[in-house]
Amino acid sequence: QVQLVESGGGSVQAGGSLRLSCAASGNTASSYMAWFRQEPGKEREGVAAITSISSTAYEDSVKGRFTISKDNAKNTLYLQMTSLKPEDTAMYYCAAGFSGIWVAQWHQSRRYKYWGQGTQVTVSS
Repeated sequence: QVQLVESGGGSVQAGGSLRLSCAASGNTASSYMAWFRQEPGKEREGVAAITSISSTAYEDSVKGRFTISKDNAKNTLYLQMTSLKPEDTAMYYCAAGFSGIWVAQWHQSRRYKYWGQGTQVTVSS
């Protein structure tokens, strides 16, 4: 069993930066992990993902602006977000325990077994 706790969300102006953290209770070194986001009334969207050997993948709209990383010693996943835009406003969730074909399916929320409670990111124009 893995428990995930996100932090680092907040309100920023467009162009600003935030760093999200996801602290895991169990050993996630071998787990494929990801960040998702969700706006009210919309489906949860994969933002970025990372494998056990630190290969990464990003949703097109965040490429070049967001960076996913993890610290295995601290069992913590990060999402560094820069050049934030109002359209980045959403609840951001950490996910772990992926199963499937990662290259093609990392962005599918149903592929992940464990989820955090989320942290809100609000970007104003």
